[in-house]
Amino acid sequence: MTIQRINPGPRMSGAVVHGNTVYLAGQVAEKTAGQSVAEQTKEILAKIDDLLKQAGTDKSKLLMANIWLTDMATFQEMNGVWDAWVAPGNAPARATVEAKLAAPQFKVEIAVIAAK
Repeated sequence: MTIQRINPGPRMSGAVVHGNTVYLAGQVAEKTAGQSVAEQTKEILAKIDDLLKQAGTDKSKLLMANIWLTDMATFQEMNGVWDAWVAPGNAPARATVEAKLAAPQFKVEIAVIAAK
């Protein structure tokens, strides 16, 4: 079975396709870094849409999502954006935790796994 790497870099790839499964690296907001959790979440979900499209799938085929927030007090703010984005009837399994992220301007990080 072949492995396809999308946007490969020296440390990680943006996405990896193996068989009929697509694994996305944790995505953070670059353009809206330092802005609100809602703005960062919107940017991240758009990046996820783009990576899934490049991999030949879409958000209706999400299997699992891991979400990291720097402050659980922003959980509802993030969920407001997430709930409007997730494909109706196709919500993935999901975990959300509070954690320090790689840089202080990042308030949200999201990684997903999807079927093709």
